[in-house]
Amino acid sequence: MSDVTYYVAMPFLIDADGSPVAGAAEECQSSTAALRRAEALSRGVGHIGAVAFSRSGDPMTGEFGDATLLRKFGNVPEDLATL
Repeated sequence: MSDVTYYVAMPFLIDADGSPVAGAAEECQSSTAALRRAEALSRGVGHIGAVAFSRSGDPMTGEFGDATLLRKFGNVPEDLATL
């Protein structure tokens, strides 16, 4: 099977300790849809920001490349790799 690309929007919230945490990721149909959804999520109740990203790979083997950040909205941690 050939590689497929998934587009995702994911909000960020603050946990009880005051640290930013990733919320539930939402799969989108396209990069444009992911950008729109992330922007809307960044303004959601309790959210401090959101990101839109894509990730490509082979779902049959489970091998995927690193995520590609499309855009950040709001107050999102600089280093997303630590989350």
